[in-house]
Amino acid sequence: MDVLAEATKRKQQGHPVISMAVGQPAHAAPNVVVEAAREALLTERIAYTESLGISLLREKIARHYSTRYGVSVDPSRIAITTGSSAGFNLAFLTMFEAGDRVAITRPGYPAYRNILTALGLTPIEIPVGEDAGFTLSPQALEKAAAEHGRIAGVLLASPANPTGTVTGRAALTALLECCEANGMTFLSDEIYHGLSYAGDETTALSITDKVLVINSFSKYYCMTGWRIGWMVLPEPVIRPVERVSQSLYISAPELSQIAACAAFDATADLEVVKDGYKANRDLLLKRLPEIGFKIASPMDGAFYAYVDAGRFTNDSMRFCKKMLADIHVAATPGRDFDPIEGHRTMRFSYAGSLREMDDALTRMEAWLK
Repeated sequence: MDVLAEATKRKQQGHPVISMAVGQPAHAAPNVVVEAAREALLTERIAYTESLGISLLREKIARHYSTRYGVSVDPSRIAITTGSSAGFNLAFLTMFEAGDRVAITRPGYPAYRNILTALGLTPIEIPVGEDAGFTLSPQALEKAAAEHGRIAGVLLASPANPTGTVTGRAALTALLECCEANGMTFLSDEIYHGLSYAGDETTALSITDKVLVINSFSKYYCMTGWRIGWMVLPEPVIRPVERVSQSLYISAPELSQIAACAAFDATADLEVVKDGYKANRDLLLKRLPEIGFKIASPMDGAFYAYVDAGRFTNDSMRFCKKMLADIHVAATPGRDFDPIEGHRTMRFSYAGSLREMDDALTRMEAWLK
């Protein structure tokens, strides 16, 4: 976010900034979403809703699981949240007790670590490299439990940020079986679902209904600023989540909930956006190694390239700041994703246009030479 703030400042000053830093689609929300919001503003009183969300949206999400995954989910198990961020807060507060250890991957989304710590929980970061298929394995999880003590929960994203790893059905099943055998709660972050280009994208709900799933309209549906997401809850925690949500948030914004109801009618347009990401991905897969950045993990999903910049620097934060200052290209240093080895890694977001990606790569190539 610091890099984004500096990039925005430079852009306002008139510099030709290309941002490959923030994990945000460059496209606006689909037209049907905007029209639904516009109609609601003109015809309805926007107010609080019940804490778990309006029934129409919960029913549409349940239908989505049926049509996309062949999974039956009762709408009563769905909670609408103020983005996935609120979902993580609610999940951690209702599923764990203060002091509990929760396993996450390294590299991984830094907010996991920060939220867990802020809530009095202990994040256990488990390295996921090539030997583990860039995802969490039962063996690594059991080893971490032997080293640190009882692990109460596991949080895994697939597709993952920043690595782009898609954890396939077989690997996910093995991990879920390990969690059940060891009494660990499993949380599945599926906010990049729909944005897979390789691998076996699998919702954890197709394996067991004992997991808690967190998803969002931010990424595939291009609705980051609308701050609207959802959770699929195991039966025993529906009421606890509802009660905590009432106290913390009252409800997710009604306008965003109404707009999100229309998002499921925009699949054709959203698949065109996804095709653009795939073209960007293909370009980066080819050009980044050519200019000296080693691809550090699979780019199977999401819209990120996680690279080893060790050929150029052992301080990726400094490198990113200098690149932004010199050629106005913003990227994210790896330090937040990986506090141990992130000093030599970087993340490039390819959620912009193909022209922007090509321009950024051309600038970087000339600059590095």
